[in-house]
Amino acid sequence: MDTKKEWINYCLTRGGVYEDYPFDDPNWAVMRHAANRKAFAFVYERGGGLCLNLKCSPALADFLRRQYKSLAPGYHMNKEHWNTVTVGGDVPDDEIKGLIVHSYELTKPKIKTYPK
Repeated sequence: MDTKKEWINYCLTRGGVYEDYPFDDPNWAVMRHAANRKAFAFVYERGGGLCLNLKCSPALADFLRRQYKSLAPGYHMNKEHWNTVTVGGDVPDDEIKGLIVHSYELTKPKIKTYPK
């Protein structure tokens, strides 16, 4: 996928999410869970490239940063828990899609259980 809109549309295929533009810069689309408003993806253009900020478990984030040149600590985010992926680099689209799902799962609302 090559365009910002295509990546936003992919994020929207996850259940119970919406697209938000909370910043003064309309370049930044934030993909959020409707139930808890937590962000799981930031889709934006920077330096002539299309980027996605995605939440990631720290161990996986470290592994991926060693494996891919176009994946780095999250731009304007917590560097331990967020990655920035530059689209069109060496991270395959299928891997990016998997990282979107991983971020979605990490940020989705927790199911409350009550003792009987």
